[in-house]
This record gives sequence, structure tokens and C-alpha cells, in this order.
Amino acid sequence: MTLESDISYNRRINKLKERILSGSKITKEEAFFIVNSHNLTLLDLFSASNSLRANYSAEFIELCAIINAKSGACSEDCSYCAQSSKNKAKVNIYPLMKRELIVEKALEAKEGGVSRFSIVTSGKKINRYELQEVAKAIKDIRILGLKPCASLGILSLDELIFLKESGLYRYHHNIETSEKFYPKICTTHTYAERVKTIEFAKSIGLSVCSGGIFGMGESWEDRIEMAFALKELNVDSVPINFLIPIEGTPLYGRELLHPFEALKVISLFRFILPDKSIRICGGRMQVLKEFHSLIFMAGADSVMTGNYLTTTGVSYEKDIALIRLHGFIPEGFK
Repeated sequence: MTLESDISYNRRINKLKERILSGSKITKEEAFFIVNSHNLTLLDLFSASNSLRANYSAEFIELCAIINAKSGACSEDCSYCAQSSKNKAKVNIYPLMKRELIVEKALEAKEGGVSRFSIVTSGKKINRYELQEVAKAIKDIRILGLKPCASLGILSLDELIFLKESGLYRYHHNIETSEKFYPKICTTHTYAERVKTIEFAKSIGLSVCSGGIFGMGESWEDRIEMAFALKELNVDSVPINFLIPIEGTPLYGRELLHPFEALKVISLFRFILPDKSIRICGGRMQVLKEFHSLIFMAGADSVMTGNYLTTTGVSYEKDIALIRLHGFIPEGFK
């Protein structure tokens, strides 16, 4: 690209930003323009993304944490997941943790500056006994002053109502990728089943967190289609995970995304979903490496801290320090 085309990109990206700030929406064609930036225009893209982030969340960055409350032995064949019984990855296998341990970990998270805490279980869905136990833990987590979240698989409307009545604030259920690409990563349940669970949760007034994993072989078209699908579903929070190819899974051996490509994903989702939480989760340190601190400029306003389901994350202390270094305020310290 020439200097003239660089200037043209800068002007157009800023016009898109101003349109969004005035309440307009971008088209899919404009979304393709956003990701067609090259390395020399990334700072123009990030500057615009940062303005959109600041308009939504000002100086506050939200921290959430999860607990892998039930691990492994999953009946589904998701190709990215170490917990699938159909894959050969080495992973700890254990039943649902006792409520006391879940609450203990929630308290640790609160003391670390976290404002949301999510109970996550492996499997297509939890059984009736597990549902009852999770509901009790949700009540205890709310008493701690945290916003309780849960990721428990494909649930029915009645099950979600029960959880909401127990104090659940937000349900997490990723669509993972575009509808077109989804059959390439999972065949034991459908994209439509995932969407239906999200629609159930939204219909009863639960906040919904839904996003996916990037770097599984999907195209930019898939990423754009996914973002517009989440916009249509009107989810509240969008977790962005970057694939860590785990030995024993079908995706083992895939190259990690380039850090600049990962950052462009964040900016793309900020432009398409300007008023939603763009939450950076699994793989951020492994993929972004020394560019990790650019996630906020690229448009992120929230991070998942602590360890993830089967991979190592970042400590509460390090994430708090990173947030403060950028001049932001961790939401848990408001």
C-alpha cells in the first residue's frame, strides 16, 4: 500500500468510527474493509477502536474468573477441546466439585479484584442433581457480592428459569464460530441448539455471554458472520478466545494466530458490537506475547483472569497491574 492509500484508510476508518458513535451500524462490506488493514495502518485501526471502547466503558476494565467445576469425560466431539472423551488429550477428569470449594474459589477471586465469577462444567449439559448443587453455589456466590455466572451446556427453558430464580445473573454459552464453519469443529450437536439455549436465556431476562474461538481454520468471512450473528442475538458480553492447539485434539499442530491478526479480531468485534463487553479470554498470553498490552487499545474492555479450563492464564495480581499501568480502573475497585 502507498502513503496515499494509508491516508485514505485512516480517513475512512475514522468516518466509520464517527458514524458508529452517532448511533449508526456498519455493514458486512465495511467490516471487510476494517480487516483489510495492513501493519502500517494498524495504529489507525486501534486508535478508532480505542475511541469506541472508551465511549462504552470509559476508564473501567472488568475482570471475571471461572472455575472448572466438572472436568473431562465429555460426550461431545468438539475438535478444539481437551475435555472431549473422543479426543486423546491428557486432562484431569473429576465430577462436580463440592459447593464449599466452588465458593472458596469465588471468594479468592473477589479478593483478587474480580466482579464476576462463573461456574463451568464439562459435558453437553449437567444432570438434575448437578443443577441443584450449582444453584446452591450460585446463591452463596451472590451473597459474597459477586455477579454469579454459569456455563453448563445446552439447557432447557425450565432449567434456566430455575437458575435465574436461584440468583444467576449471566449465562455463558459460546456459538464458537460461524454457522457455516460450525460442522467442521463439532458434529455431535448443532449450531442451532446453541442458539436456542441463548434465546431461552435472553427470553427470561438473563444476561448472556457468548463468543468463540479464533484460529481454528475459519476465514475472515466466518468471523464477520459470527459477529453479526451475536449482534442479532443481542448478547451482552463477547468472550474472544485464541486457539491453543492441545496435543491429543484434532486441531493439534495448527499454527497460532499472528498477534496482529488476533488484535484485528478484537477491533473487528468492537466495530460490529460497539456497546457490548469485548472480553479477552483463553490464549491471550500465548498468542499475543509481547503485544498483549495492546488489547485495550484494540477495543477490549474486559478480561478473564486466573486460569482457564485446561490452559494456564494470568494471575489476578498481574492483570490488575496491567490495567492500572494503562491508566484504567479495575471495575472491582470502583
